[in-house]
Amino acid sequence: MFSSLKDKVGQVLLPGDEFSFQADDTISLSGPVKPEKMVCGPGLRRSGDRLLVCKSGVLRHKPPNMFWMDSQQRRYVPVKGETVIGIVTVKSGDVFKVDFGGSEQASLSYLAFEGATKRNRPNVQVGDLVFAQFLVANKDMEPELVCVDSVGRANGMGVFGSGGLLFTVSLGLVRRLLAPHSDVLQDLQQLFPCELVVGMNGRLWVKSSSLQRTLVIANLLQSCDTMTAPQRQTLFRRVAQGAL
Repeated sequence: MFSSLKDKVGQVLLPGDEFSFQADDTISLSGPVKPEKMVCGPGLRRSGDRLLVCKSGVLRHKPPNMFWMDSQQRRYVPVKGETVIGIVTVKSGDVFKVDFGGSEQASLSYLAFEGATKRNRPNVQVGDLVFAQFLVANKDMEPELVCVDSVGRANGMGVFGSGGLLFTVSLGLVRRLLAPHSDVLQDLQQLFPCELVVGMNGRLWVKSSSLQRTLVIANLLQSCDTMTAPQRQTLFRRVAQGAL
Protein backbone atom coordinates (compact mmCIF):
# COMPACT_ATOMS: atom_id res chain seq x y z
CA MET A 1 0.00 0.00 0.00
CA PHE A 2 1.45 3.34 -1.06
CA SER A 3 1.41 6.49 1.04
CA SER A 4 -0.12 9.72 -0.21
CA LEU A 5 1.96 12.33 -2.01
CA LYS A 6 0.90 15.37 0.00
CA ASP A 7 1.86 13.62 3.24
CA LYS A 8 5.46 13.25 2.05
CA VAL A 9 6.31 16.86 1.08
CA GLY A 10 9.14 18.08 3.32
CA GLN A 11 10.09 14.59 4.47
CA VAL A 12 13.29 12.62 3.82
CA LEU A 13 12.80 9.84 1.27
CA LEU A 14 15.14 7.06 0.15
CA PRO A 15 15.69 5.34 -3.21
CA GLY A 16 13.05 2.66 -3.68
CA ASP A 17 10.28 4.47 -1.81
CA GLU A 18 7.02 4.45 -3.71
CA PHE A 19 3.87 6.45 -3.18
CA SER A 20 0.68 7.18 -5.02
CA PHE A 21 -0.68 10.54 -6.03
CA GLN A 22 -4.23 11.62 -6.69
CA ALA A 23 -5.73 14.83 -8.01
CA ASP A 24 -6.75 15.98 -4.54
CA ASP A 25 -3.23 15.33 -3.20
CA THR A 26 -1.69 18.26 -5.05
CA ILE A 27 -1.16 21.47 -3.12
CA SER A 28 -2.38 24.34 -5.29
CA LEU A 29 -3.88 27.74 -4.67
CA SER A 30 -5.83 27.47 -7.90
CA GLY A 31 -7.33 24.07 -7.13
CA PRO A 32 -6.35 20.41 -7.59
CA VAL A 33 -4.05 19.35 -10.42
CA LYS A 34 -4.70 16.18 -12.36
CA PRO A 35 -2.02 13.48 -11.99
CA GLU A 36 -1.24 13.51 -15.72
CA LYS A 37 -0.39 17.22 -15.46
CA MET A 38 2.19 16.77 -12.71
CA VAL A 39 5.91 17.39 -13.37
CA CYS A 40 8.54 15.13 -11.83
CA GLY A 41 11.87 16.83 -11.25
CA PRO A 42 15.31 15.39 -10.30
CA GLY A 43 15.22 12.30 -8.14
CA LEU A 44 11.70 11.18 -9.06
CA ARG A 45 10.44 8.79 -11.73
CA ARG A 46 6.85 8.29 -12.73
CA SER A 47 5.29 4.87 -13.24
CA GLY A 48 1.58 4.86 -13.94
CA ASP A 49 -0.31 6.31 -11.00
CA ARG A 50 2.64 6.28 -8.62
CA LEU A 51 6.01 7.96 -8.17
CA LEU A 52 9.31 6.17 -7.54
CA VAL A 53 12.13 7.80 -5.60
CA CYS A 54 15.50 7.40 -7.36
CA LYS A 55 17.62 9.67 -5.18
CA SER A 56 17.68 10.21 -1.42
CA GLY A 57 16.75 13.65 -0.13
CA VAL A 58 13.85 15.84 0.92
CA LEU A 59 10.71 15.90 -1.22
CA ARG A 60 9.99 19.46 -2.39
CA HIS A 61 6.98 20.97 -4.11
CA LYS A 62 6.50 24.08 -6.23
CA PRO A 63 2.88 25.09 -6.91
CA PRO A 64 0.97 24.11 -8.80
CA ASN A 65 2.35 20.81 -10.10
CA MET A 66 6.13 20.34 -9.73
CA PHE A 67 7.82 17.88 -7.36
CA TRP A 68 11.50 17.02 -6.95
CA MET A 69 14.06 15.62 -4.51
CA ASP A 70 16.31 18.15 -2.79
CA SER A 71 19.57 16.29 -2.12
CA GLN A 72 23.24 16.93 -1.41
CA GLN A 73 24.42 15.12 -4.53
CA ARG A 74 27.92 16.00 -5.74
CA ARG A 75 28.40 13.70 -8.74
CA TYR A 76 27.28 15.51 -11.87
CA VAL A 77 25.70 13.78 -14.86
CA PRO A 78 25.73 15.96 -18.02
CA VAL A 79 22.41 17.14 -19.43
CA LYS A 80 21.96 18.76 -22.82
CA GLY A 81 21.53 22.53 -22.55
CA GLU A 82 22.94 22.87 -19.02
CA THR A 83 25.79 25.30 -18.41
CA VAL A 84 28.90 24.17 -16.53
CA ILE A 85 32.31 25.44 -15.50
CA GLY A 86 35.09 23.37 -17.04
CA ILE A 87 38.89 23.32 -17.03
CA VAL A 88 40.75 22.98 -20.33
CA THR A 89 43.11 20.00 -19.95
CA VAL A 90 44.25 19.22 -23.51
CA LYS A 91 44.73 21.36 -26.61
CA SER A 92 44.86 19.06 -29.61
CA GLY A 93 44.44 20.43 -33.12
CA ASP A 94 40.94 21.81 -33.60
CA VAL A 95 39.50 20.38 -30.38
CA PHE A 96 39.99 21.11 -26.69
CA LYS A 97 39.36 18.57 -23.94
CA VAL A 98 37.50 19.96 -20.94
CA ASP A 99 37.23 18.49 -17.45
CA PHE A 100 33.76 19.28 -16.04
CA GLY A 101 33.85 16.82 -13.14
CA GLY A 102 32.01 13.98 -14.87
CA SER A 103 33.03 10.40 -15.59
CA GLU A 104 34.76 11.48 -18.81
CA GLN A 105 35.99 14.71 -20.34
CA ALA A 106 34.03 16.71 -22.91
CA SER A 107 35.19 18.01 -26.28
CA LEU A 108 35.06 21.70 -27.23
CA SER A 109 35.70 22.80 -30.80
CA TYR A 110 37.65 26.01 -31.42
CA LEU A 111 34.76 27.02 -33.72
CA ALA A 112 32.29 26.81 -30.80
CA PHE A 113 33.09 30.39 -29.71
CA GLU A 114 31.42 33.62 -30.79
CA GLY A 115 33.15 35.06 -33.87
CA ALA A 116 35.56 32.13 -34.22
CA THR A 117 36.72 31.17 -37.73
CA LYS A 118 39.57 29.13 -39.16
CA ARG A 119 41.67 32.29 -39.30
CA ASN A 120 40.36 33.92 -36.14
CA ARG A 121 40.91 31.26 -33.48
CA PRO A 122 40.01 31.90 -29.83
CA ASN A 123 42.85 32.33 -27.37
CA VAL A 124 42.34 29.26 -25.19
CA GLN A 125 45.15 27.69 -23.20
CA VAL A 126 45.48 24.57 -21.06
CA GLY A 127 44.37 25.42 -17.54
CA ASP A 128 41.85 28.08 -18.61
CA LEU A 129 38.36 28.08 -17.13
CA VAL A 130 35.45 28.02 -19.56
CA PHE A 131 31.75 28.60 -18.97
CA ALA A 132 29.96 26.46 -21.58
CA GLN A 133 26.80 24.51 -22.24
CA PHE A 134 26.28 20.94 -23.41
CA LEU A 135 25.37 20.47 -27.04
CA VAL A 136 25.60 16.67 -26.83
CA ALA A 137 25.04 14.75 -23.59
CA ASN A 138 23.95 11.11 -23.64
CA LYS A 139 25.38 7.83 -22.45
CA ASP A 140 26.32 6.58 -25.94
CA MET A 141 28.29 9.61 -27.17
CA GLU A 142 31.19 11.74 -25.98
CA PRO A 143 29.92 14.92 -24.25
CA GLU A 144 30.32 18.02 -26.42
CA LEU A 145 30.40 21.61 -25.16
CA VAL A 146 29.85 24.92 -26.94
CA CYS A 147 30.37 28.51 -25.82
CA VAL A 148 27.57 30.01 -27.93
CA ASP A 149 23.78 29.90 -27.74
CA SER A 150 21.36 28.86 -30.49
CA VAL A 151 21.90 32.12 -32.41
CA GLY A 152 25.70 32.07 -32.19
CA ARG A 153 26.08 34.59 -29.35
CA ALA A 154 28.35 34.06 -26.36
CA ASN A 155 25.63 35.19 -23.93
CA GLY A 156 28.10 35.20 -21.03
CA MET A 157 29.88 31.99 -22.03
CA GLY A 158 33.52 31.56 -22.95
CA VAL A 159 36.91 31.75 -21.26
CA PHE A 160 36.97 33.56 -17.92
CA GLY A 161 38.63 33.43 -14.51
CA SER A 162 41.31 36.12 -14.38
CA GLY A 163 41.95 35.97 -10.66
CA GLY A 164 39.12 34.77 -8.46
CA LEU A 165 38.66 31.39 -6.83
CA LEU A 166 37.15 28.14 -8.10
CA PHE A 167 35.55 25.74 -5.61
CA THR A 168 32.84 23.08 -5.46
CA VAL A 169 29.51 22.75 -3.66
CA SER A 170 26.65 20.26 -3.79
CA LEU A 171 24.27 20.20 -6.75
CA GLY A 172 21.43 21.00 -4.35
CA LEU A 173 23.04 24.31 -3.39
CA VAL A 174 23.58 25.11 -7.08
CA ARG A 175 19.85 24.78 -7.73
CA ARG A 176 19.14 27.06 -4.76
CA LEU A 177 21.57 29.67 -6.09
CA LEU A 178 20.06 29.57 -9.58
CA ALA A 179 16.45 29.72 -8.37
CA PRO A 180 14.59 32.98 -9.11
CA HIS A 181 14.97 35.45 -6.22
CA SER A 182 17.46 33.17 -4.45
CA ASP A 183 17.55 33.99 -0.72
CA VAL A 184 21.18 32.88 -0.48
CA LEU A 185 22.30 35.22 -3.26
CA GLN A 186 20.28 38.14 -1.91
CA ASP A 187 21.84 37.73 1.54
CA LEU A 188 25.31 37.42 0.02
CA GLN A 189 24.99 40.49 -2.21
CA GLN A 190 23.93 42.59 0.77
CA LEU A 191 27.02 41.42 2.63
CA PHE A 192 29.78 41.59 -0.02
CA PRO A 193 29.53 42.73 -3.67
CA CYS A 194 31.18 40.12 -5.88
CA GLU A 195 31.33 38.44 -9.26
CA LEU A 196 29.88 34.93 -9.16
CA VAL A 197 29.70 32.27 -11.88
CA VAL A 198 27.56 29.20 -11.09
CA GLY A 199 27.93 25.95 -12.99
CA MET A 200 25.28 23.24 -12.89
CA ASN A 201 28.13 20.76 -12.26
CA GLY A 202 28.61 22.09 -8.73
CA ARG A 203 31.53 24.39 -9.49
CA LEU A 204 31.44 28.03 -8.42
CA TRP A 205 33.87 30.82 -9.32
CA VAL A 206 33.88 33.96 -7.20
CA LYS A 207 35.87 37.18 -7.26
CA SER A 208 35.59 40.11 -4.86
CA SER A 209 37.47 43.33 -4.15
CA SER A 210 40.21 41.51 -2.22
CA LEU A 211 41.56 38.00 -1.80
CA GLN A 212 40.45 37.98 1.83
CA ARG A 213 36.84 38.79 0.92
CA THR A 214 36.91 36.23 -1.86
CA LEU A 215 37.96 33.52 0.61
CA VAL A 216 35.27 34.60 3.09
CA ILE A 217 32.56 34.42 0.40
CA ALA A 218 33.74 30.95 -0.69
CA ASN A 219 33.66 29.70 2.91
CA LEU A 220 30.18 31.18 3.45
CA LEU A 221 28.76 29.53 0.33
CA GLN A 222 30.26 26.16 1.24
CA SER A 223 28.80 26.49 4.74
CA CYS A 224 25.33 27.11 3.24
CA ASP A 225 25.33 23.52 1.97
CA THR A 226 24.36 22.13 5.36
CA MET A 227 22.62 25.12 6.99
CA THR A 228 18.98 25.99 7.40
CA ALA A 229 17.79 29.49 6.45
CA PRO A 230 17.81 30.79 10.07
CA GLN A 231 21.31 29.38 10.62
CA ARG A 232 22.55 31.02 7.41
CA GLN A 233 21.06 34.39 8.34
CA THR A 234 22.64 34.22 11.78
CA LEU A 235 26.04 33.44 10.26
CA PHE A 236 25.76 36.26 7.71
CA ARG A 237 24.82 38.72 10.47
CA ARG A 238 27.86 37.74 12.49
CA VAL A 239 30.11 38.21 9.47
CA ALA A 240 28.48 41.58 8.70
CA GLN A 241 29.20 42.83 12.21
CA GLY A 242 32.90 42.22 11.66
CA ALA A 243 32.81 43.00 7.92
CA LEU A 244 36.19 43.23 6.25
